[in-house]
Order: sequence, then structure tokens, then C-alpha cells
Amino acid sequence: MSGVSATRVEDDEPAVAPAEPSAPTPAEGAPSAPAETTRPAVPERDAGDDAPADGGDGPGDASGDGSDGPGDGAGDGSDGPGDGATPGEPDDRGDPAADDAEKRSTEDVLLLKLFGARRLGLDTAPRARMWGWIGTAVVTLLAAALRLWHLGQPRALIFDETYYVKYAYSLLRSGFEARWPDNPDPGFISGNMDTYLQEPDYVVHPPLGKWMIALGMRLGGAENIWAWRISTAVVGIIAVYLVIRVSRRLFGSTAIGVLAGLFMAVDGEAIAHSRTSLLDNFVMFWGLVAFCFIVLDREQARRRLAARAAAIIDAGGEIGKYGPRLGWRWYRFFAAVSLGLMCGTKWSGIYFIAVFGLLSVAWDATARRSIGVKRWWEDAILVDGIPAALIMLPTALVAYLATWWGWFRNPHSYMRQWAEQNPGQGVSWLPDSLRSFWQYHTQMWQFHNGLDAPHPYQANPVGWMLQWRPTSFYYQTVPGGTGGCSASSCSEAITSLGNPLLWWAGALAAAIALVWLFIARDWRATAVLAGIVAGWLPWFAYMHRTIFTFYSIVFTPWVMMAVAYVIALLVEETAGDRVASRRVKIGIAVFVAAVVGVAAFFYPIWSAMPISYDYWHAHMWLPSWI
Repeated sequence: MSGVSATRVEDDEPAVAPAEPSAPTPAEGAPSAPAETTRPAVPERDAGDDAPADGGDGPGDASGDGSDGPGDGAGDGSDGPGDGATPGEPDDRGDPAADDAEKRSTEDVLLLKLFGARRLGLDTAPRARMWGWIGTAVVTLLAAALRLWHLGQPRALIFDETYYVKYAYSLLRSGFEARWPDNPDPGFISGNMDTYLQEPDYVVHPPLGKWMIALGMRLGGAENIWAWRISTAVVGIIAVYLVIRVSRRLFGSTAIGVLAGLFMAVDGEAIAHSRTSLLDNFVMFWGLVAFCFIVLDREQARRRLAARAAAIIDAGGEIGKYGPRLGWRWYRFFAAVSLGLMCGTKWSGIYFIAVFGLLSVAWDATARRSIGVKRWWEDAILVDGIPAALIMLPTALVAYLATWWGWFRNPHSYMRQWAEQNPGQGVSWLPDSLRSFWQYHTQMWQFHNGLDAPHPYQANPVGWMLQWRPTSFYYQTVPGGTGGCSASSCSEAITSLGNPLLWWAGALAAAIALVWLFIARDWRATAVLAGIVAGWLPWFAYMHRTIFTFYSIVFTPWVMMAVAYVIALLVEETAGDRVASRRVKIGIAVFVAAVVGVAAFFYPIWSAMPISYDYWHAHMWLPSWI
């Protein structure tokens, strides 16, 4: 998504030096003339930060946008340290500009209030932009190497590839998901692929993920096994890139953004899914794209709010009960499209629509409160919330329906003629095509809600964050001297097991983020928890059916961002203590090195490398992993 990196919503705004302002509180009113608005005092917390304020390149600049630290109201920067500073108070950093009584516009003051110094300072210096792109490129290339190396191995239909790859092929050839004869996999793998029957099969997931698999087969040749998986591999690589770019915006730091992407790059769930053509990696991708758009929308909306509020103040008015309107929100619209595509891959995307929609409106509410709107909660509901619902829900629905275009177009699709064959049944007032469509969805819902067939790798969602019962996608014994096996016999395995250090740290990080959300009301904690809540918690309502740990790939990016968030907190909270800061940075370096080392150790069982049985068994740290 180029908008995350190349399209910078702040490009049309004046660059602002990274210093924390103190906008007037609602009770005090707002300045009426920008000429009197001088540089506010720098908060003590920022003054003690030894990192470059340009969003620099080391762990020392790991804090967020500078507006939502401890004590910051609702995380919007409205009540943080330094809020009571008097305009014109000298800057205790000894900035030469302060000696010249540098003037700031009203809009600049509001921007600093809404974003904080660090976020506005990110990428303002050429050196910072350069390191931002270098770090992004290095980690993304690492992710590509781990996902593309020997992508055609193993030469087998792995786990549920037996459904999705063959369905994708029949979609490509006939336009509908066809039934297959008994035991078609050996022939399909050897190149005898056109054995599907000329009748539709009953499938229980929407078609977009299978169309994405089919695209890779179309481009790479369906006879090439790597082509079955190239789409999910590319999606996995792009996901790492997106995690880096959106995390930089969340935390106002290149270093923390690159760390979050590195964690995603070397995580076992992310690697295993990127090398296996299941649907869940596509679900994760569209959810992450939507999240990036939601974050971009937050920034664009706050810039518009600052500009329009400043225009009112500069004209001699004041911000009263209600604030200015923000106009059409393209990023929010694109987020809704992405969420519709997410649902068009698997229905679990519907929970992300609810969570991300509420998150976006909550951010609007805190922004309005921050600039002094007296009835900010009412304003946010009427001006932001209701329009958001009226735009996002229909848009997501239309995008979802669009993923079914092949089903509507092809009369041979499963249940496409149900209405004609069952007159008077179903939702009778709907047109025949939609009546068939609704009946098909009713059957899909009954299947998903009632699935309770026992499976050796089914797992209670309680243990997902700890990777208590990972899913074995593939296991094969290889005789010695064949297939690259140099031992008497070898094991080839693909196990959807997250990097243990990252997921165990992620479970702790999610708990810390939740606590910090209540203590400090930090908007960044809300952001990283949102994806975990949307992707994990709904499954607790489905513990009666068969579910698997590998579903957790959908919220994996936010687990990685949660770990990065806690690292950012550690750096921020020790920034004023040189000894403590050094210890924290050493600890971070040791942790990152351990994570990369564990990834190197586990990579063979994420990628089906032939290894000795003893070496495979050495990876089974818990009995439940076997």
C-alpha cells in the first residue's frame, strides 16, 4: 500500500521543530491572534530525551508522537506535561530560536498539541528519511528471502492447500469451485490437473482468497508448485513492509518501526503462512491494510481539524460547544473497502469492521477534546461517528459483494439456481439471484457455527497467545540419502508455530499495554490492542466448535507491534536516566539477538528443510507441540 509510505499526509503542512506546545485549555479559551503565539515551553519529559528529535535512528527516539504519555487524558495529548505553559516562556533546551522569540502560527500550535513533537519531527530531516527507507528495505528483503527460498518445497498439497489450491485452479479454469474425484492430489501434483468434475462443490468461505491464489497460478503457471504459493508469499512480504511503515507512525520512531517489522519478518507463524496457500494470510493482509488506512485517516483528520480550528481562531472566533466539520475521509473509505475484502476472504473480518470503526471515532473524539471543543463527545458522535457508520458499513458491504462477482456471473456456481429450483422458499421478496445468495450464506453460517469434528491439532483460544498447541501443516519422513537428507533418516516439517520468544513476550506485552492504557490512557496502547481484540477475543464465543491456533496469524502484526510498543515504553521511561537508559538498550539488543537466533534455529521446521529426527525433536520444547 503505497499510501503508508510514499503518500505523506503531512507533506502539505509546514514543518515544525520538535518542541511540545501548550495549547490553551477549554476553560481558558484559545489565542485570538497568531502573532502573540510564541514558542511554548518544552515538557520536562521531552527535555530529558537524548534522542535526535527528528525521529532519528537510534533507540533513544523510541517514544510515540509525544502527545500521549503518562497522564495524557484520553491519549490525545490534551492533558500531558507542560499543558499549562505560558506562551513566550523560554525553551530550556537553549534553542537559539527561542532567543529570537520565534513565532508560531495557531495551526502549528494545534498540530503540536494533536500530534506531539516526535511524530511531527519524524522524517523532517533528510538523514532520518534516508535511514527510514534503508531500514525498511533491509528488513523487507530479509522477509522476502525467508519466504521465497525454496518456495516450491515440499512438492505436496500441504494441510488445507488440498482444498484451496484445487478450488483456485478450478476457478481459474471454469469460473466456479468444482468438485474433484476421489484422491486427486497425486495426479494434481504430478501435473494431471484437469480432473475436476463439471459440477460445483459446496465451499464454506468467500472466494477472494482463492482468486488471489489463482492469480499466482495464472502468472507463474499452474504446473509450478511455487506458483501455488507465490501470492501468499508476496502478501507476507508486503505485510512486513506495512508493519514497519505504520509502526513508525504509531511510535514516532524509525528504530521502533524497523524493530516491529523485524519481529514480523522472523516470526514462525508469519513465515509458515507465507509459504503455504491457506486463506488466513490473506485475511491478515487485508486487516493490516485497513489498519494502515485508519492510522492515515487519524493523521489526516487531525491536520484538517487543526487547520480549520486555527482559521476560526485567527478570524477572532473561538471553539465553542462544537468543532468544525472535516469533510470527506478518503482514507476511512479505503479502510472500509479493505475490510470488505477481508470479509470476502473469511467472515472473521467482520469483527475488525466493528473494532476499527469504533477506534477511528474514538480518535476523532479525543482530537476534538484536545482542541477545546466543549461537547466533544457529542460532536464526535454526530459529526464523525454517524457519518463513519453510514460510509463504512455500506462500503464494506459493497466491497464484500464485489468479491462474489464470479458467483453471480456464472450460472453453474454452487446454489446459483437455488431460487429457481425452490420457488416460494427463502427470503421471497429478494430477486432470485440474491435469494439464492442469501440461502447459500445461511448454509455457510450453519456450517461454521456447528463445526465440531474432532481434530488432533484443534486448540482452545486460551492458549493461542502462548502458542500452546501449534498446528502441524506438514510432516514427512525422508529416507537417508534422498531429498537432501544426510542422516540415516530425516524429517521434513512445516509447523505453524510462532517464534516462541516473540509470542511469549507478546502475551506479556499485551497485558502491559492493557494496564498502560488504563494508567496513562495512551492511544498507542489502544492501537496495538485493537487488532488483538478483533482477531482473538471473538473466538472465545466459538469454543464449542473445532478451531486452531493457526487462526492467530490474523492478529500476528499487532502482537509484534505490542512487543515493539513495550520496548518504546522502556526507552521512554528511562530516557532521563543515563545508566538506566544504557541498561535498557543493552537489554533490547540482547532480546533482539535472541529472537533472531531462535528464528534461525526454528526456520527448518517452518520451511520443510530436511533435518535429522533428533534435530526436529529438539525443537519440540513443549509436549503439546508434538
